[in-house]
Order: sequence, then C-alpha cells, then structure tokens
Amino acid sequence: MKKFNYFLAALLGLSITYASAQTKKGSVLIKNATVLTVTEGTLENSDVLVQDGIIQQVGQNLSAPSGVETVDATGKYLMPGIIDAHSHVALDVVNEATAPIVAEVRMRDVVNPFEVGIYRALAGGVTISHAMHGSANVVGGQNVTLKHRWGSEDPADIIMQDAPRTIKFALGENPTRVHGRGRGIQPRTRMGVEAILRNGFNEALQYKKAWEDYNQASSQKGNTQVAPEYDERLQTLVDILDGKIIIHCHSYRADEIYMLINVARDFGITKLVFQHTNEGFKVAPEIAEYTMGASVFADWWAYKFEVYYSTAFNAAILTENGAITSINSDSAELIRHLYHEAAKTQRYGGMTDEQALSMITINPARQLGIADKVGSIEVGKQADLVLFEGHPLSVYAKPQQTYVDGVKYFDIETDEDDQRLRVSPTEMVEPIYMIEEDHQCMQGTELYFSDISKTLFNINY
Repeated sequence: MKKFNYFLAALLGLSITYASAQTKKGSVLIKNATVLTVTEGTLENSDVLVQDGIIQQVGQNLSAPSGVETVDATGKYLMPGIIDAHSHVALDVVNEATAPIVAEVRMRDVVNPFEVGIYRALAGGVTISHAMHGSANVVGGQNVTLKHRWGSEDPADIIMQDAPRTIKFALGENPTRVHGRGRGIQPRTRMGVEAILRNGFNEALQYKKAWEDYNQASSQKGNTQVAPEYDERLQTLVDILDGKIIIHCHSYRADEIYMLINVARDFGITKLVFQHTNEGFKVAPEIAEYTMGASVFADWWAYKFEVYYSTAFNAAILTENGAITSINSDSAELIRHLYHEAAKTQRYGGMTDEQALSMITINPARQLGIADKVGSIEVGKQADLVLFEGHPLSVYAKPQQTYVDGVKYFDIETDEDDQRLRVSPTEMVEPIYMIEEDHQCMQGTELYFSDISKTLFNINY
C-alpha cells in the first residue's frame, strides 16, 4: 500500500502532500563553532542547539538534551544554509516556449527529487534553491522553491511548501528571438515585450472584473447569470496583480529594467525581483526604491552582445544604493561554490563579511519571501546550516557538513565513493578520445575512453 501511495504521488505531481506524511526533522547540538549569524554578528566559541528542525538556542556552554547528538565544531565556522535565488537544478526541460505568456505552467509538478545535482549542491552548502522556468517567454511559468531534502522517502518533501509563489518573466533578446524571429509573432522588439506585458495585465483586469461582477450578481435572488470561463493563465496574472505571486524577471539592460519598473508601478505591482540585472548599477536607486532587489552574477558578462556592458562592481554598487542584492548561480556547477562567488564582492567593491554572506543567505531569502524562516542563524528559524573548515569567504573554504531542518544530508567524512561524481541520466556526457599508437592492431584507431560511457553503454575495451 505504501508503494502504491508513492506511485500515486508521482502521477499526481509533487505539489500534493499527504496528511500522513511528515517531513523529517532533526535535532543536534553544534558546539564551540565560530557562528556567523549573518544578521546578529559573529559569535566566537559558541553553540547552536537544534530540536525538531528548529533553532532553539544560540549561546555558550549549552548542553544537549537526552538523545540529541553533539557535534564538536572547534576551529570550524557555522553559517546559515546557502540559498540560490536562480537555479534550474532538479529540472529537465525548463522552457514552455509555445506562447509569449505561459503563466499557467508550474515547475513544482516536474521536479526530480533524486537529481544528483541536489546532492552536489548540498556538498557546496546550498540548502535551498529557486527552481525557475526558463527565459523564452515574456511571462514564463511558475517557479518553485526547493528544500534540498535529497533522497527523501516522500518526493513531495523536496518542495518548500511554506514558500510563497513566484513566477518567471523575461525581457530582451530571449523572448524576441524565440517568438519574434523564431515564430513571427509579437514580441519581435523590446517595445513588443512591453506591449505583451501591458496587454496581458489589462486582459487580466477585465477577467477579474468579469468574475467580480458575476460573484456580486450571483448573490442576488433569482440571478441566472452564467459564470465566466475559468482561465488558469489569466487567473495567475490576476494573482500577480493582487500581490499573491512574486515576479522574478530575467533582465540585462538598464532601459528594459526601468521599463518594467514603470509597468509595475502603473499596475500597482510591488513584488518584483530582477534576475541577472547586469546593468542594474545604472538604475540602482530605482531598483532600491521600487522593487525587492536584484539577484546577480558575481562577474559574468559579455557572453553575448546583450550583456556586453557590465562590471564586477555591480553587486557592490547595488548594495551601496540600498538595493537588496543576492548572488546566484544559474548553473549546476557554480551552485557548488556560491561562497566563492560571494567573496568576489570583497575584491570588487570592498564588501564586509556580513554584506558578502548576506548575498547568499538572508538577501535571497528576502527575495523569495522566506526570510522569516531561513537565511540567518536565529532562534525560531528553520535549522538549515552548513559547517565549514576555514572561513566561508576564504579561497580555502571547504564545507564539512550540511543540515536541512536539522537533518544532516551531507558529511564530507561519510561521502561514500564521492557521490558528487555520479552522473545524471539527462546530463550530456562528453567522450574522451585517444589514439592508440603502440599496439599494432589498434594503431590509428580512435577510441572512446571513458568509464562513464562504459557504464552507460555497457561497452568493454
């Protein structure tokens, strides 16, 4: 019967939770660490007591209750679990590139909780990631915030159920290339992108008004008015207008960033986060005043003409102008060392330890609407923690243990056969070629020489 329930959960989608299912919570006492709280300073030689997945005490000379494991962290650093505000880990195809607006599709229903990339992220201290739709659409699908409970018995555990809804928007070249040049429909220009947004929101307002009129009329005696046809796409846009969904928008150029700020102001939208935001430094005061901030790369740009103009000082300039700023990966590889990406802000902008660490902890938590639950080491918050050998902002830093809800999901000492090296079945495997010159019968023959390909294709050499 238990196996049948798991099978049914897979069929109906990971967004379903069961009354009988309980997410695993852990208890642990971590002693004698240098505790980097992020929001309340650095505490030397301090302890953190976790019970049932919640931080209960932070201080010195704490004692473990009966049955609670004690971890000696002498000489090590304890910080909040790292949060990646822009990721595609645990997803396969991320673009529903069939229309400029596809607000009805949901990433939460197609997450793979057994994706090895989640384990690799845990090995880099990342406990939460924002699994996003791609950037092919002006209004893309709804994203999902993941808690990295890798390998959990209940697949729905990977979803952070208490996180707010978010959605992906995209500006600039991506939607104009996919739809304008690719399919010959609007938008073909940046002006067309703005028109798609304004037309979409105006249609949503009409849809909302139609339902309001129907609901008002239906309360009257003898009413025979027929309900409007339900439209998931338009209802999602209504939810954005009503402040129920946080927009996370792919953006590069300052002109398009300011354009979306103006669109949001015109429609009364305040829950808006810019992603990538390469030219955000040009409009940093406006981002600080009107939005929930920007999630940026530490030093990526010029990988296409649209992002030619940027600077590694972007995060520092945004921060100094009061914008909530986070640093993300957008990469299954970079997610493993976001602490190094945060450290770059000290080279490019002179950020303090607290400012740099905030960009991968409390700031992305604020942008995802979960800062009351995670992002710092405070009593009452969920116990997402990572223990480092070496300061996390040091080039020599190395994560030792990673906890989600007080449960240890990664331990470098028990990392069996280095599970981080396992290959995802959806990942491209590049073969290694070699020329055998010494053996007469093999002379001049190109061989695939990869243990991975041997395993995947059952080929013997």
